Amino acid sequence: MPRMLLFLFGCTLAMRAQQIGQNTPTSTNPAATFTSGTQLVIETVVVTDKKGVPIGGLGAKDFSVTENGIPQEIRFFEHQILPQTPEPPLTHCEPEHIHIYDKLGLTRISPETPGNTKYKDRRLLALYFDMTAMPPTDQLRALSAAERFIRTKMTRADMLAIMRFSGGAVEVLQDFTDDRGRLLSILQTMIVGEGQGFDESTSDASTADVGAAFGQDDSEFNIFNTDRQLSALQTAAKMLGQLNEKKSLIYFASGLRLNGLDNQAQLHATINAAARAGVSFWPIDARGLVAEAPLGDATKGSPGNIGMYSGAAALANATNFQQSQDTLYALAADTGGKALLDYNDLAKGIAQAEHSVSSYYILGYYTSNTAQDGKFRRIKISLNGRISASLDYRQGYFASKQFSKFTVADKERQLEDALMLPDPITELTIAMEVDYFQLNRAEYFVPIVVKIPGRELALAKRGGAEHTLIDFIGEVKDEYGTTMTNVRDKVNVKLTDATAVELAKRPIEYDAGFTLLPGKYTIKFLARDAETGRIGTFQTNFVIPNLNKEEKRIAISSVVLSSQRVDLKDALYNAVKDKDREEAANPLVQNGQKLIPSVTRVFSKGRNMYVYLQAYEQGAPAIQPLVAFVTLYRGQTKMFETRPVEVKNGLDNRVKTMPLQFNIALNTLPPGKYDCQVTLLDSEAQKAQFWQAPIVLVP
Repeated sequence: MPRMLLFLFGCTLAMRAQQIGQNTPTSTNPAATFTSGTQLVIETVVVTDKKGVPIGGLGAKDFSVTENGIPQEIRFFEHQILPQTPEPPLTHCEPEHIHIYDKLGLTRISPETPGNTKYKDRRLLALYFDMTAMPPTDQLRALSAAERFIRTKMTRADMLAIMRFSGGAVEVLQDFTDDRGRLLSILQTMIVGEGQGFDESTSDASTADVGAAFGQDDSEFNIFNTDRQLSALQTAAKMLGQLNEKKSLIYFASGLRLNGLDNQAQLHATINAAARAGVSFWPIDARGLVAEAPLGDATKGSPGNIGMYSGAAALANATNFQQSQDTLYALAADTGGKALLDYNDLAKGIAQAEHSVSSYYILGYYTSNTAQDGKFRRIKISLNGRISASLDYRQGYFASKQFSKFTVADKERQLEDALMLPDPITELTIAMEVDYFQLNRAEYFVPIVVKIPGRELALAKRGGAEHTLIDFIGEVKDEYGTTMTNVRDKVNVKLTDATAVELAKRPIEYDAGFTLLPGKYTIKFLARDAETGRIGTFQTNFVIPNLNKEEKRIAISSVVLSSQRVDLKDALYNAVKDKDREEAANPLVQNGQKLIPSVTRVFSKGRNMYVYLQAYEQGAPAIQPLVAFVTLYRGQTKMFETRPVEVKNGLDNRVKTMPLQFNIALNTLPPGKYDCQVTLLDSEAQKAQFWQAPIVLVP
């Protein structure tokens, strides 16, 4: 369970340098402020003739665009022609490029950022596997077809994403990428794993006679199963709708049978969502070309009624199969795709979707409707003087919203999208430090410290008092992309008038703690000013070493450098209910005071520098004395060195923890850059350890 504290951090010169542009008192006659904004709308249009052949050579003057019936001026126009020549086959892919993951990590479709050309001249294909609608044999056939396409038919313009509907949720296993090794690794992991499908039951003349007593009609359960599958498709289309480019969703399933009119509403909702998101469905019947016995194969029981003699059972069986393909055909026809039915080479269905996006036009205009109301706006694009041409494009979009008008769902979506973006967001400045301390032979306590300049946070007047609202969200992933732990918090800090003034000059610090095993990790942390919607993200890689394998040198934890200790009762925010448990778990908390790490490692001469670390004597029968001292170098010159301290006391645990701490006065040293070195000596075990890091000393 993460443990979190929020403190008003001490001021250093580094933060003084950041005080430029502080808020000034409001004057009696404030100056008028004018704001303006524009919204660029991008549309991709595929223009074909009656035979489906792309039409080229068109210009911006050949198109007309309206938004909610109002003509729009085309300000950006580009014709993209994508190559269809496959990359060299990966028939002999090196083993190290294909990795079978222990567990598939989940991600999201990253939304586009303004000015990002990541998907320029790229073809976006999303492989969607409905594992609930396919038996294991069809799953293997579908996965093998996708693997064969990537190896032999994927072009340099293709970017593929892998999505899966399993366990009642749509999972994004891989965002759009052209890394064929990564894509093949995910498919191979899915092939090795097992999937469970939902067998569809019927209640007509083809139903098997199992001798069961009369009960609920199975067709009622099929209604909900079909709705769930269509709803999952709708969710996948909305995920892809964050991208402006044309997207093709290749839908692998073993048919999808509607139950009369009961599923029509969800079918229409799914098709409408795809049209709004600019997604075309390309269903592939994973059953391939089926040669089925009139009364079913050996996997089904005998009908056992008069229908097997009158032919009604055979007719019902054939009708059910045909209806399951009709739904796939409808999904494709209504969204601009094409269904692959009764064909054993399933990779051809992916190739059809690939070839369909070979030539298209990109139109851009600045909408005349600048209202940020979040409403849907319908777009109509037509060709001037060309009646016989067919146009395929996104039928509309949802306008952006002002943050003050965001609903709870909108705010959650903003956080999720920001967390999944590969590029950092720098609207808020964030600095972070990650440390580790060994708890036992297996686990390590990992405290993280996040610092935000207080001047960047907006203050709002609520109930006559000053508040600043901050959303914090973070996650830790291992080297395979699996989320190991996360933290989520919304902090409402109540400030007095005096503290609110200090906040504009000093940073705010937020910290959390996790328990992890040794390994390589990536941490991404996000902070949002909940008053203005401004976001800052910070991402870094870190390694927790296995100190149990350290035999030649003294095993030590991270070395924490600090210039301030804070009493826990003076914390502006404290999310920990059990303070005694917090003090016991976090080695930086001692005797009711917390050591605040200096993330920037910039120290003022007017403050002392605290140095804290832990040494571990694994395997020692008893705690052995250690000698430690701290040295400050300036270049090759030794400027300062503490007296050697002999540490004899420690924690009588399995790893024999030896806490070491120093309090160094800096007032006698000249300002400048230094190298701080910590030296540890164990004379009995004939071991030593050295740690060094640069610091800056300011007046």
